[in-house]
Parts: sequence; structure tokens; C-alpha cells
Amino acid sequence: MTGLKRKVLKVHPQDNVVVALTDLKKGESVQENGRVYTLAEDVPAKHKFTETILHPGDAITMYGVLVGKAKELLPAGAKIAVGNVQHASSDFQLAATRKTAWHIPDISKWQDRTFMGYHRADGSVGTGNYWLVIPMVFCENRNVEVLRETLVEELGYGRPKKYAAFARQLAQQYQQGADASAILETVYTEDPAQQGQQRLFENVDGIKFLTHEGGCGGIRQDAQTLCGLLAGYITHANVAGATVLSLGCQNAQITMLEEEIRKRSPDFSKPLFILDQQQTGTEQALITAAVRQTMAGLIEANKITRTPAPLYKLCIGLECGGSDGFSGISANPAIGYTSDLLVALGGSVILSEFPELCGVEQEMSDRCVNTTDALRFIELMRTYQRRAEEAGSGFDMNPSPGNIKDGLITDAIKSAGAAKKGGTSPVAAVLDYPQKVSLPGLNLLCTPGNDVESTTAEVGAGATIVLFTTGLGTPTGNPVTPVIKLSSNTKLYQRMPDIIDINTGTIIDGEESIPEAGERILNYVIDVASGITKARSVINGQDDFIPWKRGVSL
Repeated sequence: MTGLKRKVLKVHPQDNVVVALTDLKKGESVQENGRVYTLAEDVPAKHKFTETILHPGDAITMYGVLVGKAKELLPAGAKIAVGNVQHASSDFQLAATRKTAWHIPDISKWQDRTFMGYHRADGSVGTGNYWLVIPMVFCENRNVEVLRETLVEELGYGRPKKYAAFARQLAQQYQQGADASAILETVYTEDPAQQGQQRLFENVDGIKFLTHEGGCGGIRQDAQTLCGLLAGYITHANVAGATVLSLGCQNAQITMLEEEIRKRSPDFSKPLFILDQQQTGTEQALITAAVRQTMAGLIEANKITRTPAPLYKLCIGLECGGSDGFSGISANPAIGYTSDLLVALGGSVILSEFPELCGVEQEMSDRCVNTTDALRFIELMRTYQRRAEEAGSGFDMNPSPGNIKDGLITDAIKSAGAAKKGGTSPVAAVLDYPQKVSLPGLNLLCTPGNDVESTTAEVGAGATIVLFTTGLGTPTGNPVTPVIKLSSNTKLYQRMPDIIDINTGTIIDGEESIPEAGERILNYVIDVASGITKARSVINGQDDFIPWKRGVSL
């Protein structure tokens, strides 16, 4: 689809605010669907303006749902902002009937497509083949770092130190008498000689080290939750095996981890080496044993090669971060269409970030296939909001300064757009963190809106690819799962090409429809899943891993 770029967009017929797709000036008249709007003030791109006069207390509707209320008299064509609008969202309750009808896309061209993946004994198929080194408690982080220093470079997994030559250049300039002003004027040039090392184990994509600050202290539930998350990574389709370091006396006991592994994989058979420092003795004894066992595991992991797998073996996480006023009308609905394609093919998708489902609870609970999951979703949302309020916060405090600056002025506006990532398919299951996906279809996973905590959780739940939309730009990645970044606008794609994989600003620019973008995204996913294309987050070595402790995190 191509056409002239529109200046404004009314997202839903019931809306009484309109989105500016480009900068609009006071007094300017713009037209959409035969209606003319005259701007009462300047309205920057991504922001919204009123369709008609609004009085104090009047509802503001966008995406067809309540997203706020006017705090003062607003003339038609006025920009809505935090100063004149307050957060508001509709109440929700269990509906008498399920609303599971959806827009099933045409999947005829995809039914015979495959990706090249790593087949596991439990029937799952990975898009990568990684070895993990995991501490059971923060006390072991140093030993994990020793293993990192010992193994990564020697086995060919070191990343090019592309800025080291620049630092040496500046040091030499200083030694030769350059002052601070000369140093500040020095231009960085990339050294073409910086290349990656040859890997010893060609079929092992990397050794990843999941350091964290948990495992002891806090409450015992924190330890159980951490063990569940770590078990999710150990049993993950992208993981070949793991080396685990335990101090011995911590709350997160090895028996607890083994219990969580059995919950997720009753017939678990991957190589798993567990070392207890208080039983082993000296650091030398611990590290040398860990190195021997890890090398033995890598030899076995290297025997696994990529072979064809049907697309329904994919599990895609749906994530957003650094969102802007275009996210809900370009990137999010585009991956929502990709989600619907995969669900129609029999695959699994995960929608998380529960604080960013505020205002669309009724729709999401109505879409649950069974009443039990609908009730569970409602209870999780109410409990989360209640705990946030008890901490002196609330979902209304979710939008970040960056969100607000770029048009997401209430949590309900942000949430209604964020929910578009989930497409239109029924909700197959509602999961509480750190549960693992076991059913095909759309799965709702309770996580914070925090980018890294949520992405960490989605991968722990089984996501083998993550589609991550952004309007402002964020480098977030994951140790074992490719995180594909999609920009909501073309300017971001052009400004940050080193972290953005796909531009969906083409939708805003009138060059592409949402279904066309969704299909393009699925093609890209297949290439990444097959190892043909590397996501920018992987190229950049963005290995973010932050467990959620189930405290209040928005």
C-alpha cells in the first residue's frame, strides 16, 4: 500500500481525540474522512488534540476506550497534556460470556514454511544454542566472573573491543602533549581490523553468565521465585545445558531449583552441572571443576545442529519500551498482526507488562477462552494495582518522562496502545510470573512494565524470539533469546540504525499497511530464528538479565 502521508488520524470511530501524524500549527486546518479540524494551538507530531469542546470532567476516549478526563475547559483543536487531562480508566468485571471471535488472517503462504532450529528432547525447538553459567546466590557472582574471564576469550566468544584502539589513540595524544580541548575534538573512526575470534565450538552460539543480586536475604518467596526463573532458563529451548554455582547456605537451595526444573520439564535430560562451594572447598577446586565440567558439556552441546522445524514451534514474546505516541498505531499493531499469524499457525505468543494493560482489562478478560483464566487475570490486575497504591503509587504513575514528552500522557493511553501487541486472538492462558508457557496461542504473563524485568520474564516463560517495539530507542537485549527491535517512526530508525532492526514508521508514512508490515516482520523472524540474520541486540552483545522480585515495579 502506498499513498500520500496523512497529517492526522482518528484511531477509532468512538474517539474524541485525534492523533497528529506531523507537526501542526495553531490555526492550521487539516482534514480526515471528510471532516475538517482547525487547531487551537500548536500540536507536535505524536500528540493528540480534541475533536470537540470538552468541559471539566468530560471523558476522553482513544482506541475506543476511556483514557482520561478533562481537568479544564478544552476547545476543539486543543492539545491534550498532563496539565489539562488526568488519568482515568473504566472499571471491569467478569463478563457472562466469552468474546473469542477474532480476525483470523490468511496463513496459506506460511503453512509450509519452516525455520532452522535446534530440536530438544522435550519437543521444543530453539532459535539458538547456548550454555549457561548461573549463580544460585549473589555471593557466587565473583566466581561466575572468574569463569567468564577464563572461558569467553579462550573459546572464541570474546567480542571485538572496538573502542580500545580509540582509547589508546587518546592516551598517545595526551602523552604527546595534547590538552583536554584537543582530546575533545578527536573524531572516532572504527578500526576495520577488529574482528571476532574463531569459535572452538561452531554449533554453540555462546556461553552466557546470568549474574543477579538474589538468592538470599529478602523473603523465602523471593528465593522460590528466583529458582523458578532460573529453571525457566535452564529448560529453555535456546539452552543446551548449564553450570550452576551454589555457595551452599543460601535461601535458594539446589533442591528448590531441581523442584522448579521438574515442574517445567519432568523428563529433563540436558547436561546440568551443580557445584557447591562450601562442599568443594578452595576457589581453585571450585573453578577447575567448573571449567572441566563446562568444557565437557560444550562438547555435547556442539553435537546439536540446526534442522527444519514448523513455524508453530516458535514462541514469540511481545514487548515495548521507550514507547511514543506512534507506538500504538504503527509498531504495536504491526507485531499484533504477526502475533495473529503465528497463533493461526499453531504457535505461541506472550503478552506481558500488566501495568500497561490498565484500561483494557475488560477486553482482555473477555478474550480469555475460559472463565478461570478471566478471573485470574482480573485478580492479578486488581492485586497489582492495590499493591502499587499501598506503596504510594499506582498504574497512573507508569508513563515515563519520555513517554509523556512524546504523547503518552496517561497510563490508559499508553496501555490501550500497548495492548495492540497482542493482536485479536483469544487468550489461551493467563500465567503468573515466573510460570512457563505450555499452551499454543496468546498467553498473558504477569510482569512489570519495566523493559528488562519483563523481557527477562518472557524469556524465562519460553520466548525463543522477542519482538520489542520502541518509539524513543532502547538497546535492551537478552542473554539467550534474540530481541528484535522495531521502531514506531522512521526518524528513530534513521537516527539509531545500530540498535533498530525493523522500521514500522512506514505505516505512519503511508507506505505500508499494518498487515503488510506484520507479514514483513514474520519473514524477518524466520531469518533470525534460522540463524540467517542476527538481531542488533545479539550483534551488540546486549545481555540484559534482571529478575523481578515481585515487589511493586511499574
